[in-house]
This record gives sequence, C-alpha cells and structure tokens, in this order.
Amino acid sequence: MTEYSPPRVWVWNKGNGGAFASTNRPVAGPTHEQALPVGKHPLQLYSLATPNGVKVTTMLEELLALGHKGAEYDAWLIRIGEGDQFGSGFVQINPNSKIPAMVDQSGEHPVRVFESGSILLYLAEKFGAFLPTDHQGRTECLNWLFWQMGSAPYVGGGFGHFYAYAPQKIEYAIDRFAMETKRQLDVLNRRLAQSAYIAGDAYTIADMAILPWYGWLVEGWLYNAAEFLSVQDYPHVQRWATELLARPAVQRGRMVNRTFGDPASQLHERHDASDFATRTEDRLNATKP
Repeated sequence: MTEYSPPRVWVWNKGNGGAFASTNRPVAGPTHEQALPVGKHPLQLYSLATPNGVKVTTMLEELLALGHKGAEYDAWLIRIGEGDQFGSGFVQINPNSKIPAMVDQSGEHPVRVFESGSILLYLAEKFGAFLPTDHQGRTECLNWLFWQMGSAPYVGGGFGHFYAYAPQKIEYAIDRFAMETKRQLDVLNRRLAQSAYIAGDAYTIADMAILPWYGWLVEGWLYNAAEFLSVQDYPHVQRWATELLARPAVQRGRMVNRTFGDPASQLHERHDASDFATRTEDRLNATKP
C-alpha cells in the first residue's frame, strides 16, 4: 500500500466513502425540495430500521404496550441510500440529516425532536416511563444513555465502516476500532454481571438505546463480525440481549421501517397497530397481481 501524505488543504473527492459515497458530503442543508407526509397520530416518526432508528420504534411500542394511547404514531420510511434525509422537509426537522427524526404535534405548536437519545429522553419524560424518577436512578440511566451516544460511533462509523464497508481493508484501522469495540463490550459485560439491566434492576431507555448496537453485535446481526470479535467472551451481554430480544415490543420495534431481511419481518410504514398483521411485505406482495 502506498503511504498517504495529507495535502495542505483537504479537497472533497466525490467518489470517497466506499459503500456510502453517494450520500456522504462535507456540507449540510437540503439537496432537493421534498415535503414530508403527515399522518393522523400525535407523533410523526421519520426513520429507517438501523440500530439508531430501532431505538425509537422500540420505545414507542413499549409505551403502547403499557397502555399509553398518546404514544400512537405514524412511522414514515426514510430511504437514506436514496438521499431522502437531504430533502427540505426532513432537513427542517433535523438539520443534521440523520435518522431518526420526530415531530410531536400533540400540543399547540409542533415540536421537532432529533438525535435518537434526545427522542428517547423526550418520550420518557413526556409519558413518565422507562426513566427512574429518583435522582440517583435517573442519573445512572442517563449515564448509560449518553455513554451509548458517545461510544457507538466507534462501533458503527469506526469498526463497522472499516471492517465491512470501506473499499479496501486497512489493517491499522480495523485493529484500532476492533480493540475499542471489544473494550466497550467488556464495559457492558462487567456492568451486566452486576445487574439485570444496564441501569440497575429496571428496564429503561438505556437498555433500548444500547440493545440495537451491542445486543445485535453479540447476536451476530451487525457486520457479520461475531466470530471476528469473539462475542462468546461476553456472556452477560449475550444473556441480556437474549432476554430483551424476546420482548414482544422489541420484536415489533425491529420490524418498523425495515427494508431488508425476511419480507415477513418488514413493515415499511406503520400507521396502526393492526399493520403488523396486515401490511408486512410478505402480505402486501401476496396481494399484488
């Protein structure tokens, strides 16, 4: 490999970025006019079933399972590979052009909420659920929520990118981010050796935030990297992930805005609880001529 020497001034190469070259760019703002659809429910979610997107759909399904009718929502599909996140309507909700983004239209004025951790916290406070109310418990939960928000980019943008998506395998980069990913898994494994859930004895938004990244990782669902990372070395994380993935609301949350895998597991848009039984891709395909 030819040694790279950075130029004095960086210049954008539009072909740079590997699998995501078509959607990566060094500037913000919309690339085209595209209004967002709006449904009938108080909460409008614009997302895709990536780990960050699934955090929020899991939370919404868990709230509905608890009987919070105000958590009914419309989930609209944002196809990030096609650049939907750069449409003017989406950028108006999230200037950072990343999913998920949400609008709460239950009050006098619509409220935009972006960044998955912010959405989880917003919903937890709005409905008084999945966030401890005592000072110590709340702080511990938020410790882990913000840990996830700060740590996962090393897993996705670091390890996942260089291990699975980069146009060439770079040993230094893969080693660097594999080491950090395993360190983070060890952090979680040690924590879950002490408690049933991430923040203690109760299931919280910290678990919902961490599961789609680290739980999926130890299940072998991310980057086809379970063997490479020796995930069997983290039995407490595996125990926790298995238990949470068995929750019906978690299973429904994984289906919403999903565009890959078994058609029976894909619910591209969700506008009613009955959609899980009637509008998955296998059922829609069966009705096509």
